[in-house]
Amino acid sequence: MATDINKRLSQLRARRDGTDRMAIDESVRNEVLAKSLYPSVEPWEKRGKNDQPHTRYAIGAMQPVNSTYTRISRETADRVANQLSSRLAKAGITAEFRLQGSVPLDVHIRRVSDVDLLVIDLSHLVYQTTGVRARNGTYKPATSTSALVLSRLRQQVEADLPDAFPAATVDVEGAKAVKISGGSLPRSVDVVPAHWFDTVDYQATGQEVDRGVYIYNKNTGETIDNLPFLHIARVAARCDSIRGGLRKAIRLCKSVKADSDRDITLPSYDIAATMYHSDMAALWWGQHNDLAVLAETQRFLDLLARNDDLAKSLVVPDGSRKIFNSAEKLSGLLRLSIELDELLNKVYEENVPSLNAAALPFANKRAVVGTLSI
Repeated sequence: MATDINKRLSQLRARRDGTDRMAIDESVRNEVLAKSLYPSVEPWEKRGKNDQPHTRYAIGAMQPVNSTYTRISRETADRVANQLSSRLAKAGITAEFRLQGSVPLDVHIRRVSDVDLLVIDLSHLVYQTTGVRARNGTYKPATSTSALVLSRLRQQVEADLPDAFPAATVDVEGAKAVKISGGSLPRSVDVVPAHWFDTVDYQATGQEVDRGVYIYNKNTGETIDNLPFLHIARVAARCDSIRGGLRKAIRLCKSVKADSDRDITLPSYDIAATMYHSDMAALWWGQHNDLAVLAETQRFLDLLARNDDLAKSLVVPDGSRKIFNSAEKLSGLLRLSIELDELLNKVYEENVPSLNAAALPFANKRAVVGTLSI
């Protein structure tokens, strides 16, 4: 926690009221300025005493973004999808659209959150040949390749977005997504060209949660398969089963990462995947006591940071790969764990002043912090 706690609180508030994005474009600036005429204090800002800023930060860092602002993010993605749909159709491309990422999972930490929008070309799909539909001859052989189909779709998206939103800024430099922002759009949208990937499980269940997508890397020409809906569904189901504690832990980690002056090389997706494996019984108490989430998050990250073999054994929720599949991610885990150690220490010291607090084992501090009702 080398960064000053007052600075961290300011950064947290800025993310949550949108002032962190005011410099990006005029539409965001106007929205935030209009709201600032009637400033409001969020409930977490009233919790804890004035001399407990770390406690207030820990609680605030895990709270969800107001549903109104999340709705605006979704509506912005819908606007982009509607404009693209008709334009792509004129070019002979029939597409459908889905959201992926932090917003549909509700683990985003910014009021002005970017949205990931999949644009799925329906003319092409790939499938696992061992699935029931493949064995039954349901699928017709593809007449093109994924790379060619997605390259064409990418080019069309890059051409159509400026026409659809002439006042917006369209950034075509991203490897996997075309970013559109500004103009009449209150949120940035990352438009990701894709096509369907019918897995063995999808062929058996017919449930879209089991269906994958292929996306395209413009810089390399490679195609990549992933299972974004299965990730969302499994994390959401586990969180719902304990009434919200898992999402709180994910937001806490993401907020700490955002405010740290350490270089925490751990993507948000992998943070969510990591906390998916933490103790759900401990996080269950987060519905009654937010600081129980801090205690379990610190415990689990400390356990993993001290045990590389355990960390490297963990698999992402959709089962497609190991979470810590690089030295860089293990380094990010260690730094994030240190941040949570320091935050737990500070919260303990604010609530249980003691001359020998530094000498106490973390287990003792967790036992106290996890039962604090603030």
